[in-house]
Amino acid sequence: MKINKHIKKGLWIAMGTTVLFSAILLFHIITAKPAVYDTPNLQVSRIDFKQAIDSAQARQICADLRSIKGLTSDSIIIKRNVVVYFHNNRITNSKKVYAQLMAKRHYDAQPYILPENLASKEVCPIDQNSLGYKLSQKINHFFN
Repeated sequence: MKINKHIKKGLWIAMGTTVLFSAILLFHIITAKPAVYDTPNLQVSRIDFKQAIDSAQARQICADLRSIKGLTSDSIIIKRNVVVYFHNNRITNSKKVYAQLMAKRHYDAQPYILPENLASKEVCPIDQNSLGYKLSQKINHFFN
């Protein structure tokens, strides 16, 4: 008899905990505001340098780029003779960034211009007609 009482008591506690967590989850879903992302305004751009960039030049280029308004400071990638950076296209564009960088120091570089045959291609790597993409969109819309 004591074992049955302990089992019943354990089941009541487990059921109460489940109901409590379900109520908290439901309250969160109802009252949560959708997330607002500013990432659609981020754009990636590239500058090609004529010669390879050593570590001292890389630090100088990074410092010059970080001083330009609209660039995200932690998103500057320098490899060999290419600098890739992210910028907010509401604040600046790649032409302005290039002009401001060249005004700071004379670098032997040119902005990368995307060929026309690539400019019209979609850049999303996911097949937007796939079941996985549609399911993730539904789940995202449900919680946001």
